[in-house]
Amino acid sequence: MVNLVAAQKPLLHGLMKMAGVQPYLVELEPGTVMNFWVPCETVKKPKKGEKKTTHLEKPTKPVVVLVHGFAAEGIVTWQFQVGALTKKYSVYVPDLLFFGDSITDKPDRSPTFQAEYLVKGLSKLGVEKCVVVGFSYGGMVAFKMAELYPQMVEAMVISGSILAMTDSISVESLNRLGFSSSAELLLPNSVKGLKALLSVAAHKKLWFPDRLHKDYLEVMFTNRKERAELLEGLVISNKDATVPSFPQRIHLLWGEEDQIFKHELAHNMKQQLGENTTLEGIKKAGHLVHLERPCVYNRCLKRVLASLVAEKVNT
Repeated sequence: MVNLVAAQKPLLHGLMKMAGVQPYLVELEPGTVMNFWVPCETVKKPKKGEKKTTHLEKPTKPVVVLVHGFAAEGIVTWQFQVGALTKKYSVYVPDLLFFGDSITDKPDRSPTFQAEYLVKGLSKLGVEKCVVVGFSYGGMVAFKMAELYPQMVEAMVISGSILAMTDSISVESLNRLGFSSSAELLLPNSVKGLKALLSVAAHKKLWFPDRLHKDYLEVMFTNRKERAELLEGLVISNKDATVPSFPQRIHLLWGEEDQIFKHELAHNMKQQLGENTTLEGIKKAGHLVHLERPCVYNRCLKRVLASLVAEKVNT
């Protein structure tokens, strides 16, 4: 029987190419490969008769990097944002390690590890400076990128994420949502489990036939062992939690009905991060704010990006 989600992938990929991005595999080192959706204009194929391989040119527009969450690969997560941004920005959409076609034989599973290899990949693609937009798990990776590589990350837009998953936040969130572990919430292995995840991630109830849930589980939840290890590597002790002093501008763009990372957490984080941080809520949207209310989200995102670019020009 045809997997409906897999069958839709070529259509989505075609739409993304029409929007101006295409997939490009980058070998970071032996055993580690990361897939990126890169601006089509940066990919230069050899002319007819030439034996040279395809090469990439540096981006010519301000760079925006969209970093996905835990339940889907990059282009599925950001499918409604790419087309809204490619006219004015060079958009890069990575698949983090163990998502999509990105894989590694290295044993590290920390957000720091993801951030380091994401920066390696971007550097190989000719990206020198960028604004990072991070959602959920991708937001934690984005914070690590900004902390470790401030020369590359000029600013951040973060949605539905926190600086780090501490013991207390993990326990409180799971107890409140009624899950026994992060894996039970974020790595469902049944239609019932996926429905439970969607019910807490979305503000409005989403209905899909069970067949579609089953097909989604088969396509999007690969590398289950490694992803379970990523979740284990995510949680840190409260005593090890620190708040870095970020020089970058940070904009928190939140669904006001987020049940996974509540709006109050965003307010607290804004206070912790200081005067360089701003917070904006989107009404009638939950954790999946960029998918639930894409038009509103895109309007807010484009306004923030425009102001960040203007600030850069004026400094």
